[in-house]
Amino acid sequence: MEKKIPLRQCLGCREMKPKKELIRVVRSPDGEISLDFKGKASGRGAYLCPEPACLKKAVRAKALERALSVSIPPEIYEKLREQMEGGRDG
Repeated sequence: MEKKIPLRQCLGCREMKPKKELIRVVRSPDGEISLDFKGKASGRGAYLCPEPACLKKAVRAKALERALSVSIPPEIYEKLREQMEGGRDG
């Protein structure tokens, strides 16, 4: 029997992609927003392609704010952008 691959929708480009290809943006139970490259952090998650263009689209549409049910200050977006450009080191 073939193993089912979990799919998630990118908040930027709105495409369904395998979960492992996407970066999870997580709001922890104490309200901290961060990138979760392993997909194991506890909290509410939303997914983005590892492309700065997708982050830009999600910011413009306020998609992360809606998905995580929290208002996100601009410095958090900048931190996310730096982490994304820095690669998968978390």
